Amino acid sequence: MDTKSDNPWKDTPEISARIVTAIGRIASVMRSGMWEFATAENLNPAQAEILQLLQSRSQGVRLSWLAAQLSISAASASDSVSALVSKGLLYKARAEDDGRATALFLTEEGAAMAARIGGALGFAEDAAAALPVARQTELLSGLFKLIAQLQKTDRFPEMRACLSCQFFEPNRHPGKSAPHHCAMLNVPLSVALLRLDCPEQLPADPATRQRNWKVFA
Repeated sequence: MDTKSDNPWKDTPEISARIVTAIGRIASVMRSGMWEFATAENLNPAQAEILQLLQSRSQGVRLSWLAAQLSISAASASDSVSALVSKGLLYKARAEDDGRATALFLTEEGAAMAARIGGALGFAEDAAAALPVARQTELLSGLFKLIAQLQKTDRFPEMRACLSCQFFEPNRHPGKSAPHHCAMLNVPLSVALLRLDCPEQLPADPATRQRNWKVFA
């Protein structure tokens, strides 16, 4: 008997596996766009990503932080940073929070380059923007849930997300369309307004972060 004809979906991967495959395919397409931009600008993708990470961090960043964000070794991050410094896109200076430490900052040319990087991935943002607003919010909520699960494995890098901020108050307005609250601005927050990278974010302590992310766990 042809068991496959009895159950034609027998070999279909689990939904979780298909989610990971879909995310991987999307990441590949976006990586291709980044490669295209980087090649045209005489950069490699890691260098382009470093510029992108530094774009809204006027206070500078440490080399160790960059390595963690890119999931690469400190030596590899150092090589990319050295190349960017030689190209006049980055410079090193004393860290604002510790005069004994060194931080990395964008030069004016580096800031201009970083601003252009967004255009390389504009096609992906356009595709997301073409979805109905309700579906965009649903997708964002699902991604927050996935990030919350990934953070339990200690493999997800630090983010300046609302849910990791000391000003975030989860479910302060239960039953409302904007159930959460930003204490810094003293305004309600809907899921659609939650940020993954907020320049004003102040990191909460580990216990508070864990409590906040449970909203999406």
